[in-house]
Amino acid sequence: MQEDRGSGPSRHSNKDEIRLPVIKSLPRSVVVLLFPAVLIIGVLAYTRETEPTLSGISSTKSSLSTTRTFKIPFSVQRETPLNCNVYNLTRTCPTNQNPIKEDDQSRPSGATCPDYFRWIEEDLRPWAYTGITEEMVERAKATANFKLVILKGRAYLETYQKSFQTRDVFTLWGILQLLRRYPGKVPDLELMFDCVDWPVVLANQYSGSVSQQPPPLFRYCGNDDTLDIVFPDWSFWGWAEVNIKPWEILMGELKEGNERIPWLNREPYAYWKGNPSVAETRQDLLKCNVSQNQDWNARLYAQNWKRESEEGFKKSELASQCTHRYKVYIEGSAWSVSEKYILACDSTTLLVKPHYYDFFSRGLIPGHHYWPIKEDDKCRSIKFAVDWGNSHNQRAHQIGKAASEFIREELKMDFVYDYMFHLLNAYAKLFTYKPSISGYATELCVESMVCGAEGLEKKFMMESLVKGPADTDPCTMPAPFDPPSLYAQLQRKKSSIQQIESWERSYWENQNITS
Repeated sequence: MQEDRGSGPSRHSNKDEIRLPVIKSLPRSVVVLLFPAVLIIGVLAYTRETEPTLSGISSTKSSLSTTRTFKIPFSVQRETPLNCNVYNLTRTCPTNQNPIKEDDQSRPSGATCPDYFRWIEEDLRPWAYTGITEEMVERAKATANFKLVILKGRAYLETYQKSFQTRDVFTLWGILQLLRRYPGKVPDLELMFDCVDWPVVLANQYSGSVSQQPPPLFRYCGNDDTLDIVFPDWSFWGWAEVNIKPWEILMGELKEGNERIPWLNREPYAYWKGNPSVAETRQDLLKCNVSQNQDWNARLYAQNWKRESEEGFKKSELASQCTHRYKVYIEGSAWSVSEKYILACDSTTLLVKPHYYDFFSRGLIPGHHYWPIKEDDKCRSIKFAVDWGNSHNQRAHQIGKAASEFIREELKMDFVYDYMFHLLNAYAKLFTYKPSISGYATELCVESMVCGAEGLEKKFMMESLVKGPADTDPCTMPAPFDPPSLYAQLQRKKSSIQQIESWERSYWENQNITS
C-alpha cells in the first residue's frame, strides 16, 4: 500500500513558506548550528511515524491519515490475536485463523520425529482395514467424557460428563493450541475422549472373524490387553489443582534443578514422594523405607496433597526434588503423570515394572533410560540397584543422563504437538464418513476457555498459550514398524531386563541378607 501524504505538493509548499522567512531572518552562524538539529528531529519523527506496531505490523497516524504496510520477515512469528473484550461482548469465537498455505515453499521442513512416533500406526492398526465408521465412534460414547469435532480448523464440543478435576479442561486447551500452531492443517474429524486413568476397550472382546470392530476411544494410557488410543495427558498444559506448571516452563526449572547438585554429590539413596493411597503397589513400596531394623537404600515419603494445598505447595516443588542419585517411578491406579518429571531429574530412574504405557514411554529402553525394578520383590530389587549404582558411578549416571536427555530433546512441546498432529491426521484418514456437528455441540475456542477462567487455571492457560502459527512444518514421521523391526525392539527390551535380573540373582546369592 502506498503511503497517503494528504492532498499533494501544496501541503509541503505551505510548510516551506512558513520555514523560509524564519531561516532568512537568522544569522548565518545560527542557521549552520540549527540545520543539523532540524535534520535529526525530522528523521526521528519520520521513523516513529512509520514504525510497525506489535499487533498489526502497520501503524496509522491519525494526524496525517497515514497507513504504511510492511512485509514480515519469515523469521518473525505471526501472532494470532487474543481479545477477551470482544469475546465478552459478542460471546462468539473469532474467525481469524492465519491458515498456513499448503504450497508455501518458504517454510522449512521439520526435523525427523522421535522413534516413539512409530507407535501411532500400531495404535490405529485395529481400524487399518475396516476404516472408522460413525457407528464405531458412537459406541465409544459409553464411557467418554466428551466428544470433540473439528471442522475446517474450528472445534465443537459436546460434553457427556465432567472429568475429575480439570483434566478435560486442559486436554481441550491443548487441542486448541494445536489448532493455533497448525491452523488449517488439522483435518476434519470427531473423537470420543475418556479422561479416566485406566483403559477400557478390551482387546479380547473384539477378536475373531465374526466380532464387531472396537470403538475408537482416546485416553491418556493403554496396556497390552486394551485398544484405547493413547494421547498426551492434560498436565503438559498445567495441573492447577496441585500447582504443577505447564511442561515448557517446568522443563526449564527441572534443568536448573539438575544443575544445583552434581550426581556424585547427591544423596546415594533411592527417593520417592507421592500419594500411596491410590494403589496397593505404592503402599507395598513404603515397606521398603528405612527403619531401625533394615535399610533398603530407599528414602520414601507420603505426599498429602490436601495439606500441601493448604500450605501453598511449599514442599512439593518438583525442581527441588533432584537431590538423590536415584528416583523411583511406580504406577498409581494406572500410569502416572509423574513419570516425565522423574525421568527429567538426571537421577537414575528405578522403574517398578509397569502395566501401562503413555504415548512416549514405549520409546524408553531398560538399562539405557532406566533401571527395572521387580514389582513382587521391590525392597531387595531397590537395594541391589542402589548398591550396583554406587559401585558403578559412571554407568549409573549415564542412565540418568540418557533419560533426562530423552525428556529434554524428544519430549519437548514441539514434539508433543507434532505427536498430536500426526496421530489426529492418521486417525482422520481412516474415516469412512464425513464428520458433522450435532445440535448439542457448542463451538470451542481459546477465548471461550480463557476469558472466563480464574486463578491458576487462567495463569497456566496464558503461560501455555501458543502465540501463533509454527514457523516450521511438523516433524517428518519415521518409517512404521514392520514385523521384524517391532519384534527386534521388543526383544531388546526383554533381553535387557533379563540381564539385570540375572545380575540381581547373583548379588543376592552372595548375600546373607534375607527379605
